[in-house]
Amino acid sequence: MLEVDTKAPQFSLLNQDGKEVSLKDYLGKKIVLYFYPKDNTPGCTKEACSFRDAFPKFNKSDAIIIGISPDSVSSHKKFAEKYRLSFDLLADEDKKVVQLYGVWKEKSMFGRKYMGVERTTFIIDEKGRIKDIFKKVKVIGHAKEVIEALKD
Repeated sequence: MLEVDTKAPQFSLLNQDGKEVSLKDYLGKKIVLYFYPKDNTPGCTKEACSFRDAFPKFNKSDAIIIGISPDSVSSHKKFAEKYRLSFDLLADEDKKVVQLYGVWKEKSMFGRKYMGVERTTFIIDEKGRIKDIFKKVKVIGHAKEVIEALKD
């Protein structure tokens, strides 16, 4: 797992419009990079909508929001349009970035073990260093928690 005050690993992925987005494109800006398991599921929808609803507050902090999951570009497009999401959702179908960031983990549901994304948010500073990490995120109140952390 990555640690605070280390350089954020670089990556390039396609967003919901099929455009390549690279982390290095945002040097000089604060980035809220959140990893989530799956489009159109209850928790992930709540999380995305809470970031959407708090978007003006993120803009005040001059922060960019980027979501990443293993879903496809077309899945992200439908999800972003359905919920009018105003930030990039990046498709990590080969799971390289979720592994690079250490959020691809063994999970358990109803006694069944499987691999999946552990809901995690990273705040990356203007110099590309990890400023904060929120592990095993609880969706309710998370956007507010991230906004507070951006103020520091």
